[in-house]
Amino acid sequence: MDQAKTIYLKDYKKPAFGIESVDLNFELGEAVTTVTSRLIIRRLEMADSAPLILNGEQLQLISICLDGSRLTGLDYRLTEDQLIINKVPDHFILDITVQIKPQENTALSGLYKSNNIFCTQCEAQGFRRITYFFDKPDVLTCFTTTITADKARYPVLLSNGNLIAQGDLQDSRHWVTWRDPFKKPSYLFALVAGKLDCLEDHFVSLSKRKITLKVYVDKGNLDKSTYAMECIKKSMAWDEKAYGREYDLDIFMVVAINDFNMGAMENKGLNIFNAKYILANKTISTDVDYQNILRVVGHEYFHNWSGNRVTCRDWFQLSLKEGLTIFREQEFYEDMTSKAVARIEEVRYLRGRQFIEDAGPLAHSVRPDSYIEINNFYTNTIYNKGAEVIRMQKILLGPEKFRQAMDLYFSSFDGQA
Repeated sequence: MDQAKTIYLKDYKKPAFGIESVDLNFELGEAVTTVTSRLIIRRLEMADSAPLILNGEQLQLISICLDGSRLTGLDYRLTEDQLIINKVPDHFILDITVQIKPQENTALSGLYKSNNIFCTQCEAQGFRRITYFFDKPDVLTCFTTTITADKARYPVLLSNGNLIAQGDLQDSRHWVTWRDPFKKPSYLFALVAGKLDCLEDHFVSLSKRKITLKVYVDKGNLDKSTYAMECIKKSMAWDEKAYGREYDLDIFMVVAINDFNMGAMENKGLNIFNAKYILANKTISTDVDYQNILRVVGHEYFHNWSGNRVTCRDWFQLSLKEGLTIFREQEFYEDMTSKAVARIEEVRYLRGRQFIEDAGPLAHSVRPDSYIEINNFYTNTIYNKGAEVIRMQKILLGPEKFRQAMDLYFSSFDGQA
């Protein structure tokens, strides 16, 4: 058995290449799904001669073309988790075609299929199971995604950004193209395809932009989606007032399905939730359910700025997005309910869970120096102790200076890792 490798913060190196843009094309099939990517890549250090190294797992490589010329096995090397091309120019176009089998993806990382719904979960390192890519948070680019699928089986085709084109094909299939104009790392990519019901509404932003809001749910759950929609609008209004953060796309979508493997994920413009964390109505839900839905919807929406527009340089900085966003979620919840009662709940959670973690063998810092498996670091310390560090800063600075500091943070690092 291979010994697990420890990753150290001290070993971090800046990326050798950047991606100017990526075009993705998904042909969703019942047996295999074909993914074609076009990457426009630029070497960041012109004096460097480092090889091009892309991450990839469980992929069947079909073809690679560099500036239109098809590469052979002599031009590149495949390992279990990397595609290595030793000689590349400083600026080039790379076309890669791979095949994957989402229906066999029991790891539920990357693109998987469950109960006739295609869905993605790419944080922290799932995109490498979709295609060969720089699967790191410090490589950001603009994504354009085209999805083609059988129209009867998959009438709803969703991805990040704004819908820019769609159409029908002669063989009972249809296609859509989504474009996200804001740079993001691959862990924020999302795709959902299937039969879903939709609740639609709108929100008028601070600058008078009319933003379309859509909540997609499994068939039969539409009556349980109304409260989630209310929470989205409350979150948008609060972030504008409290932090001056206005939503940036023309559409904001939430997908709430039974077959999502995580609790919730903040993918840019397309938040995905497990249905149990977001659906509610008066016949099946308690007051605590409604409170938790308000919090989780707010949390994932607030990530649009604290995590998406400004993201992590590396996974050691996980609390920079999660601790900060937990704090923003706590402030939102306090303003929507009772500040005193909410604070009591937060401290009880710290004492009951995070203090125990800190006092035991799993204790670690808010910004660790090493990890073996990044998925094990989504902890109470990273989230809730991280939030307390931010709260301490606000107390020390005072509300006015803290708001100035946050404005500076967002303006200084917008679109960066």
